[in-house]
Amino acid sequence: MANAPKPTVPKKESSGGSSIFATLVIPICIIIGFCIFFFVMGNKDNFQATGDFDPMDENILPKPGNYFGMAFKGGYIVPVLVGMLLMVIVFSFERFFVISKAAGSGNVDAFVKKVQSFLSSGNIEAAIAECDKQKGSVANVIKSGLKKYRELESDQVMDTEQKCLAIQKDIEEATALEMPMLEQNLTVIATLVSVGTLTGLLGTVTGMIRAFSALGSSGGSNSNALASGISEALINTATGICTSAVAIIMYNIFTSKIDKLTYSIDEAGFSIVQTYASTHN
Repeated sequence: MANAPKPTVPKKESSGGSSIFATLVIPICIIIGFCIFFFVMGNKDNFQATGDFDPMDENILPKPGNYFGMAFKGGYIVPVLVGMLLMVIVFSFERFFVISKAAGSGNVDAFVKKVQSFLSSGNIEAAIAECDKQKGSVANVIKSGLKKYRELESDQVMDTEQKCLAIQKDIEEATALEMPMLEQNLTVIATLVSVGTLTGLLGTVTGMIRAFSALGSSGGSNSNALASGISEALINTATGICTSAVAIIMYNIFTSKIDKLTYSIDEAGFSIVQTYASTHN
């Protein structure tokens, strides 16, 4: 039996660029979170204070209804949660641009139908030209399969079944090279779904401990201080839930987009293999 031809899939560059991006974004977002915490939430205008001002002083209270002041009193967990929310936003924008670029310059469904139409008429060159026009990961995978299709047209050694398997293998290898690029950094968003809520609960628990401790040391007579402490502690839960909610929404949106691209690749790949099999039997 003759050996199968080598795949025509081009080598992809390392994903080091994306790893560096993630490595930089995470600490930068945390630093920005602390800057927002101290300079925006800790601004004097958010508190009932005159003269010397120290926002960390427990006796200085936020203005009634002032969210920033209340959030500041939530403690040092708040800037971490703000940093996590910023991470979700930054990684969501990054994934949006990457996945949009992977889809190509035109509508993916329309592109696949055009390729199928060219295949049905036996016009392989027009199908390849359509891939060059579309660009993106989907077009790259389909183009790889079409080039293998064209290459095997002149092969007189392999039978039709072997050629179909070779085309299918080439498409699968091209897909395996393209998909990791689309899925990178989604793990960060997925992790923030649960970590955001848990960090918020941690902030709430530590805040409640401080509130009840302060109430106990004052003799248990200051119900206003207890209510204020509980309110400030719950800021952590609210921020954590907000972070998790945004993260899970964006994660589901991106996985849905990736699934759609994968389905388009599978549909076009099946058409290529079936067309070759039907025209060479």
